[in-house]
Amino acid sequence: MATGLIGKKLGMTQVFDESGNHIPVTVVEAGPCTVVDVRTPERNGYAAVALGFGRKDLKKVNKPKRGLFEKIGSSAFGVIKEFRISREGIGEFTPGQELTAEVFSIGQLVDVVGLSKGKGFAGVIKRWGFHGGRETHGSRFHRAPGSIGMCADPSRTFKGRKLPGHKGNSGVTVKDLTIVDIKQDKNIILIRGAVPGGKNGIVFIKGIS
Repeated sequence: MATGLIGKKLGMTQVFDESGNHIPVTVVEAGPCTVVDVRTPERNGYAAVALGFGRKDLKKVNKPKRGLFEKIGSSAFGVIKEFRISREGIGEFTPGQELTAEVFSIGQLVDVVGLSKGKGFAGVIKRWGFHGGRETHGSRFHRAPGSIGMCADPSRTFKGRKLPGHKGNSGVTVKDLTIVDIKQDKNIILIRGAVPGGKNGIVFIKGIS
């Protein structure tokens, strides 16, 4: 039904299949999410559904968002995310509708988007995996990035070079993960493997099959 849900990463554990093989899984609280708005090709130029997750004080949002929440008779949400849908699927969603983990099924493949853990300022060896120089005495080249190839022309460093800088704290997508189990009464899904982010981090789960 839905192309995705907003969830919260609760942590990791392991489960066992019928053959006794252990499966590492990530525990995610998927929803409940409320349909805030439905984007249509006629009005917006594309088809999508906007979902809200996580309660927030209505007084702490700006007036345009407050009007949108009051329109559907709901409290404010901490996170709002759009998920693209097909033109034919627009009629399946109405503002104010609540979506839970039931929109997924066991064995379904999903893509999970999250914010990776921030690791602060890092050099090229930690950030990009550079080998570095020799550790011998007198080398004077150990963990430096080395030459970046610039001289009088063009007299600047091109953007995108692999240099020291902020590592982590960026959007990461992990594709083709399998849903191992669903606990519908608690809105909990178990996703095989690891997903980006730390404990209690927000993740976006997109169904692809």
